[in-house]
Amino acid sequence: MYLIRVTRLLAGNKRPRWFSSEPQVTSTLTSSEIGLITLNHPPANAMGRVFLQQLKHEMKSMEDARCIILHSALAPKVFSAGADLKERATMTMEEAEAFVVQLRTTVQELSDLPVPVIAAIDGVAVGGGLELALAADLRVISARSKVGLPETSLAIVPGAGGTQRLPRLIGEGRAKELIWTGRRLSGVEAAEYGLATRLVENEESTLETAMKLAEEIAKKGPVAIRASKWSIHEGMKEASMENALEVERQAYARVLPTKDRLEGLAAFREGRTPNYRGE
Repeated sequence: MYLIRVTRLLAGNKRPRWFSSEPQVTSTLTSSEIGLITLNHPPANAMGRVFLQQLKHEMKSMEDARCIILHSALAPKVFSAGADLKERATMTMEEAEAFVVQLRTTVQELSDLPVPVIAAIDGVAVGGGLELALAADLRVISARSKVGLPETSLAIVPGAGGTQRLPRLIGEGRAKELIWTGRRLSGVEAAEYGLATRLVENEESTLETAMKLAEEIAKKGPVAIRASKWSIHEGMKEASMENALEVERQAYARVLPTKDRLEGLAAFREGRTPNYRGE
């Protein structure tokens, strides 16, 4: 359906030593410069040490894309069931602590990517899998999906940002309810809670819906998109509106000298579609 210009599948001796014989995470770049990061570690995209190393590698490779979509090759069954608990069971306490740091750091690096990230969720996204999706900028969720943070059922707490990102997204009360009960929401409930940016209720896949959204974003000025993401993220950290508006001023200063800004004005004046180059 979509023209793929570049496929990043590491092979042979070029593959880093921590890649398994079957890559668990891969990435591609479309002709419209949309990066697709695919989770493919059957049966549940459980996130172990190798999975996280590969995910980090592929995220880094997509930093120059205009928009990134994170999706699962195992849809519609599962997006990600979270941390690999079988692997976790073999770890010492020190190893488990190091793994949680690795998981938290990788999820934060996803949030810190300079371009918009869309999580296309079709299936189960629980625990670390949902925390990964929470770190994305936008979430496209199918009605049949199931999402939740069940960690308290295992006598632990979400360790990759769930206790912080979820209340910021849906409010403190609802976040406490979901974390304390471990309840799973349907895709429809996730949309009602404000967790889903877009709900897919028909036969269209979440990837198709996410792709249409990404294509719309990719047509806009790349420098402006990156500057606006930075401005929103940094502004949300500020306690006062005065400081937040200073962040926006700095973001605007980034786009003023660009060729894209002049192209946008020229295209508007001439009644044509702008051709943005990220310059």
